[in-house]
Amino acid sequence: MVGRIHSFESFGTVDGPGIRFVVFLQGCPLRCKYCHNPDTWGAGGKEYTAEAVAAQAMRYKNYFGDKGGVTVTGGEPLLQIDFVTELFTILKEKGIHTCVDTSGITFDPDNPASVEKHEKLLEVADLFLLDVKHIDEEKCKKLTGHGNAHTLAFARFLSERKKPLWIRQVLVPGVTDDEDDLKKTRAFIDTLETVEKVEVLPYHTMGVVKYEKLGIDYPLKDVEAPSKERVQNARRILYGEKHE
Repeated sequence: MVGRIHSFESFGTVDGPGIRFVVFLQGCPLRCKYCHNPDTWGAGGKEYTAEAVAAQAMRYKNYFGDKGGVTVTGGEPLLQIDFVTELFTILKEKGIHTCVDTSGITFDPDNPASVEKHEKLLEVADLFLLDVKHIDEEKCKKLTGHGNAHTLAFARFLSERKKPLWIRQVLVPGVTDDEDDLKKTRAFIDTLETVEKVEVLPYHTMGVVKYEKLGIDYPLKDVEAPSKERVQNARRILYGEKHE
């Protein structure tokens, strides 16, 4: 199985528990206005076999410790779900913790083939980091170009199958920081049984230089990073009383 890889990060510390080898896969159907990896959108990347990627990851096994492992992200890694499943199958045979950072956009609960592929992935994936772009359907479309139905369905799918799950929310001033929306997100989280952690990720502009290099207009050029107070407020709401 061959996958299209954008890049690797040897010592990731923000993409799951512990120290992680992070694989950035190429391709994404979303066009999030705050995306800091627009260079992963298209069909580029370098081809690697699952065995070759696993071999690269294993070079860092001694640094993983008890909590670390391998995370696949992107782009949207589950556009290449068969490749990810094969990679994780190899890694699980070697005792490596596996994690997927995904928007859930590829999951279609009404498509038996999609459900089957994701069921197979669940057998070899230890943890899912689910990026909830926006809890409101129309606002999500405006922000990403797609609605949120598949993301929320995937969250329920994972919960029903008892898979560990982290919920992630990028906090963008004037876009995702409305208190009513945050409360709705928290209410949705409360319907899930396997959420181990909620992360508020403050919006930043570090990816702007990539847009400039690619000749793409950056859609949030006038938006500044959220204040410390807005971040704290979002965390208070999204973490919930039991997490405070």
